[in-house]
Amino acid sequence: MRRGVLQLQNAVLRPLAVSGLALLIGIGSATAQSGAPAAADQSGKPAASAPDAATSQHKTDEFVEAAQALNGPAGNPECVWLGRRVVRLMWRDDLDTAFRHLDLYDRFGCPSGHIQATFRCLILHANSIDPKAADSLNGRVQACWINPTLQVAAPPAPAPAAAVPGPTTSH
Repeated sequence: MRRGVLQLQNAVLRPLAVSGLALLIGIGSATAQSGAPAAADQSGKPAASAPDAATSQHKTDEFVEAAQALNGPAGNPECVWLGRRVVRLMWRDDLDTAFRHLDLYDRFGCPSGHIQATFRCLILHANSIDPKAADSLNGRVQACWINPTLQVAAPPAPAPAAAVPGPTTSH
């Protein structure tokens, strides 16, 4: 009799346990995807930090600078953004991602020759890029994007060696 009661309890509790576990997993994943709501100040507007505003203004200035310096589609904001990203990815040897971005770049009608010229410029100026500073690479990519024919500054010529008198032989 006791065995029959235990089997009945297992038969009833198993489906409940399985459905309860599925419900807990579903709730957990839903809350993980929703994330935390954005912080709002007293007026109810989302708080914007000053560095974000400065960074946004800097990016806008870069796009305006490129549009003024470049004629044609290479100066379009989407071409500037995607093109600089492709060049940075190529520099970091992430060619798979670079080629996926290059497909988008081409889809927007951006000139592929500008990517080649910018990457060539970047390689010629490789000695001026600090690998530990991201801004160094970003600044050089921006400069090469705006002017891909940027000339490399010639290294300073070595100072002429002073004439060293050699041993003299007297006979």
